[in-house]
Amino acid sequence: MARLQQPSPQATIEANNQAARTRKSHNYLGDDVSIDETTATTNDELLVQHLADATFGKIGRRTFFDYRDTGLEAATNGKYRAKVMKATDVMEDTGWHYHVCDLQFVYVLKGWVDLEFEGGRVERLAEGASLAIPGGLIHNEIGMSEDYEALEVASPADMGTVPVDAPTT
Repeated sequence: MARLQQPSPQATIEANNQAARTRKSHNYLGDDVSIDETTATTNDELLVQHLADATFGKIGRRTFFDYRDTGLEAATNGKYRAKVMKATDVMEDTGWHYHVCDLQFVYVLKGWVDLEFEGGRVERLAEGASLAIPGGLIHNEIGMSEDYEALEVASPADMGTVPVDAPTT
């Protein structure tokens, strides 16, 4: 009886990667989209960043945060950005503003932040809370804890911020 030869682990990995690159998926409209058009990194490599290898610095729009760049922006050619924000000082008034983007997503890792939205809605996001803010939604950060940390994901990576007058309602 002949034994079936098992493919090597490397051959299996390469075959699975090729299948993943050519696999089709559906976007929220039901259109077929290629996975590598929407989620693959530019150099087709796994993006991993361990905390021990990461650095925090003043690389974001708020002076009272240190930011950690996760490398997602470079890996996706600017389609997405993911940064960890860590409070370093007393929060300054951000003022009313909106972002020029498709989406801003925030996941609170530690502490809390208070946000006010056009129309009067106020939300306190505490550890474990998440928030998706569509582009153009007027809001204002009005308070945060001294230990506030959050992951912010934006699409596209080059998210603009536009200051506006306080809403009348």
